[in-house]
Amino acid sequence: MTAHSVGPLQPGGPIVLIGAGKMGGALLEGWLAGGLDPALAAVVDPGLPPDAKAAFKRRGVRTSPDPDTIAAPAAVVLAVKPQMVAEALPVAARFMAPGAVLVSVLAGVTATRLAAGLPDGAAVVRAMPNTPDAIARGVTGAVAAATVTPAQKALADALLKAGGQVEWLDDEGLIDAVTGVSGSGPAYVFLLAEALAEAGVKAGLPADLAGRLARATVEGAGELLRRSPETPETLRRNVTSPNGTTAAALAVLMADDGFAPLLTRAVAAATDRSRELAG
Repeated sequence: MTAHSVGPLQPGGPIVLIGAGKMGGALLEGWLAGGLDPALAAVVDPGLPPDAKAAFKRRGVRTSPDPDTIAAPAAVVLAVKPQMVAEALPVAARFMAPGAVLVSVLAGVTATRLAAGLPDGAAVVRAMPNTPDAIARGVTGAVAAATVTPAQKALADALLKAGGQVEWLDDEGLIDAVTGVSGSGPAYVFLLAEALAEAGVKAGLPADLAGRLARATVEGAGELLRRSPETPETLRRNVTSPNGTTAAALAVLMADDGFAPLLTRAVAAATDRSRELAG
């Protein structure tokens, strides 16, 4: 059981997952690892490959169930691509029994848009996780609509925590910025490792060695950041000797046209795109 877990996941009713792609699949694996009874999990995904469907069935997870066969779902988790929301919402609505909460991890799809396709007064939680959920090291920003009860919010929190840390927001408008920082953030880190390896090659290192050094450096620095009580700024200063090699590199990265303004523009672009998707 991971450090963020507080006990076996006991939702009090079935959990219906609509969309079992990378994010939906990561969430489901987290629920099962967190103690969810497979008999309480149901996957609805027309595009599910036959081998994946068979694997779910072997583990006791139902696939493509008829809504009439799912007695009083406690939650419906919507994890399809945002472009599929018009097709997926009517499916979700069929599973939304009284008392169920809808948890959406769709980028750019507002709670208002979701609620419009569900029964009147439906409880909606909008969340933005990230891909490290697959190894229970993700972080999710989430916001609950006014219709969500404390018990429903607690269930949504438990479902999302199966993938890692959860940060609850009071303002749904902040979800777009969360998308720009942490939702899309893992790609920035992967790009850092990629670019660092390429820079190593240009500095004369063999490509395989540069790749191993870059990967291990990003992994180690991330783990140090996780374990240390110090701020990122303090950790950076601790490794930077005056007039040393790191200082020479940071003089480039921290220039007026360096890393910080570039990343600011990148996060702004992702944030703006999330708002565009919301219409």
